[in-house]
Formats: sequence, structure tokens, C-alpha cells
Amino acid sequence: MKYLVCVLSFFLFSLSSLSAQQQRYGFVDTSYILDHVSDYKSAQDQLNEYSAKWQAEIESIYLEIENLHAKLRKDQVFLSPELRSKKEKEILEKETLAQKLQVKYFGQDGELYKKRQDLVRPIQDDIYDAIKEIAKAGNYGMIIDKANGPTIIYSNNKFDLSDKVLYKLGIRVNKH
Repeated sequence: MKYLVCVLSFFLFSLSSLSAQQQRYGFVDTSYILDHVSDYKSAQDQLNEYSAKWQAEIESIYLEIENLHAKLRKDQVFLSPELRSKKEKEILEKETLAQKLQVKYFGQDGELYKKRQDLVRPIQDDIYDAIKEIAKAGNYGMIIDKANGPTIIYSNNKFDLSDKVLYKLGIRVNKH
């Protein structure tokens, strides 16, 4: 009987240590998380306000351009070539201004992008840090974000097989 208890104890201990070594995988839905973060909602509201204000500014310039085009078409018969050229140049300058403002506000590194970085990035960083802590504490090998198609949001580097693939291909990598 004592022997059976020892064997059973050893078996249960082995199973528990084996399961502790197995990696777990989890997923998160960052859209769902962000929907419940009030700071994110506030940041989005601020971004929408900036965007609407800048869009209205650009649209007012385009309205001016439309009015200038209409006036030029209406008056072009009465204008001297010099005056017509001057009016066309004025329209072109307004169009250039509108395009520059679009790039300034909405371009790749524009004001909206910078505002988003200032307002949203810290929230995203906090969420990532929380996910990373949960992953490490829960012994997760990988966390996948299901919000916008499956995206790996966290992975434990000890499961990275890249060097093994390179080795299999005959490529030796020196790690420092």
C-alpha cells in the first residue's frame, strides 16, 4: 500500500511538472479592450475634433477655389490676358495651399498622426505591458490579437525557431 501511494504521488508530481512545462496560447481582442478604456474614448474624441476642424479649414479653401473658378469662367471674356493670368495664378496658389494643408494635417507624418501618437500610443503601450505581464505570469508562449485578423501581439523568444531554420539551411549565425 505504501508503495502504491509513493508511485501515485510520483506519477501526479510528474504530471504536474510536465503540464507546467507545456506552453499555453491565448488571445485577446484589442478592439474590445479599447472599447472599455475610457481614456481611449476621450483620445478618439479629441482626435475627431482636430480632424473635423482641419477638414473644415481645407474644405473652406476648396470652396473659395470653386468660387474663384466660377467667377473666372463668368468674367473671362471681360478680362485682359494679364488679369486672367493673375486670377489663374491666385487659384493655383489656393490649390497648392489646400494640398499643403492636407499633407500637413493628414499626411503620413502629419499633425493628426502626431496627435494620435501623443494621445493613443501611451494607452496602447499600457495595454501591451499588461498583456506581456499576463503572458509571463501565466506561462503563455504566445498571445494573439484577434481584433483585426490574427496578429501575434506577444511571443516568448525561447520558442523562436528562426535560428534552427537557418541552421537547417546551412547558414550559421553568430549571436553576440
